[in-house]
Amino acid sequence: MNFFRHAVCGLALIASNAAFGHAVVTHNSLKLNPVPVNQASHVQLSFNSKVELDLSEVFLVSAGDKMQTITASPGEKPGQVVLDLPALEPGEYAIKLKIFAADGHLSEDLLRFFVKQPK
Repeated sequence: MNFFRHAVCGLALIASNAAFGHAVVTHNSLKLNPVPVNQASHVQLSFNSKVELDLSEVFLVSAGDKMQTITASPGEKPGQVVLDLPALEPGEYAIKLKIFAADGHLSEDLLRFFVKQPK
């Protein structure tokens, strides 16, 4: 019985260490600051680890699954990234992330958002 307990604890530690090796978005400014209509803007992302932007890719996905590369720059703090969005018409969009953590692990994520006319 003791062997099984140690084996389960060992597997839990391995799994938790693997999770820390990936860059996970912990905050994005889309929740607080909607993207304005027909104006270039910025989106700020925070990750749980430092990221290697030179090895990463970020895309804007629009209707019809059209993808265009967008610029990602380092933010003020480690793990922060600023994305430059072009002027966007009202509609549904997504930001597709392929981010390398500083330790070399690749993480992929998709952040959906809407651009709406103000009421």
